[in-house]
Amino acid sequence: MRIDEDAGTGVTSRESRAPIVLRAARDADIDAVLVIEHASFGDPWNRSAFVELVEDPRVAFLIADAGGAVRGYVVAWFVLDEGEIGNLAVASDARRQGVGARLLDGAIAAVRRSDVDTLYLEVRDSNAAARALYASRGFVEVGRRREYYRRPKEDALVLRLDLASDAPA
Repeated sequence: MRIDEDAGTGVTSRESRAPIVLRAARDADIDAVLVIEHASFGDPWNRSAFVELVEDPRVAFLIADAGGAVRGYVVAWFVLDEGEIGNLAVASDARRQGVGARLLDGAIAAVRRSDVDTLYLEVRDSNAAARALYASRGFVEVGRRREYYRRPKEDALVLRLDLASDAPA
């Protein structure tokens, strides 16, 4: 039986319907992460940036895995009581299916286990879908970085999530 592949992703129809499992990134995931990275961002991270994060104990580098296929990833790092989500991306054919929300929730849980009180991120001003997702998790705008993004040039909104105030009692 032939299984059709989704356009350009190398993901079969069966894989795209597989349940999403969050797991730690492995070296073997880097090629798939780079495909998503380059399709998602005008100024993508390079291979070495991701490779260095795989074993770093101060980093949560999570993969959304569907039947062995990488459907998205998130990178968050933390130092002392502050954390930052450095990157979150979902394969184009897996968007609007809750993958980004699962990754964000996984990153928040990971930094919370590391005693982080405050979590930050930057998001393109024009990225309404991402802004809505972050707002749904309690992130609030605390600043703006003019022309932070280079390709294309655009401001970044700095968002913050106060984890200390919503910690379980």
